[in-house]
Amino acid sequence: MTREEKRNLTKGLLFTSPWLVGLGFFVIYPVVASIYYSFCNYSVLQPAKFIGLLNYKELFTDPIFWKSLLNTLYFVGFMLPLGFVVSMSLALLLNSKVRSMSFYRLIFFIPSLVPMVAASILWMWIFNGEYGLLNNFLLRIGLSNPPNWLQDIRYAKMAIIIMCLWAMGNTVIIYLAGLQDVPRSLYESAEIDGANWFGQLRHVTLPIISSVIYFNMIMAIIGSFQIFAQPYIMTGGGPQRATTFYTLYLYQVAFEDFRMGYASAMAWILFLIVLFLTILFTKASREQVYYRGG
Repeated sequence: MTREEKRNLTKGLLFTSPWLVGLGFFVIYPVVASIYYSFCNYSVLQPAKFIGLLNYKELFTDPIFWKSLLNTLYFVGFMLPLGFVVSMSLALLLNSKVRSMSFYRLIFFIPSLVPMVAASILWMWIFNGEYGLLNNFLLRIGLSNPPNWLQDIRYAKMAIIIMCLWAMGNTVIIYLAGLQDVPRSLYESAEIDGANWFGQLRHVTLPIISSVIYFNMIMAIIGSFQIFAQPYIMTGGGPQRATTFYTLYLYQVAFEDFRMGYASAMAWILFLIVLFLTILFTKASREQVYYRGG
């Protein structure tokens, strides 16, 4: 290496050093430390004590852990298909050629800009069993006994799912960008072959934007398993732990019970679950995803 190359390397390292230091202290160190603490009895206030696999063994006998995992799987199982149908349907509508379309796109995108805390408080009022806007509407259309959404174990999770569907503006915009990138010539060819709207959607639109669908579904899997703010603010995990999702229970274990070792073990189990589902979905969709130019 010449003297000039060494000088350029030194300058490059100096310029990137703030990022490298931040990466080391705020990403790499916490990840490595969490691996170690997952094998420890660690309460933050006292030194960590190595206990081997006891934290992981306790997970399998912890009923709240299994409850939170089942709640999260329920949420993911509904959120993924409903989120796809709702966001794709809105994107198809917003891709239409009508007047004032920019205004309609803005209307559907605004909810995603609302801070999560403010949105959660807003929906707490909407779902209020006695004075809520939703139940008031249901009473007006003839439903005599509307549910107490956030206090009923039968409806609490679905109420949070409805709120999450309301704030899917980012996903809609990504689908809309993919739809606008579909060549018009393909639709014209499909029309000549006699394909109706549904046929064009099935054989032209969805295959062409399959890479966009794949990206959004992977992000939805990751995001759905990390749901936290909405149940934390709206229900606190109740009623009867019906909305105690995985990350909410992890938070309670870590920052309310101060069982950081146990929480670290939970975090790594969550990582493995998300990694497994991501790899599984990637392999299952490998032959269905189309990359233009690939």
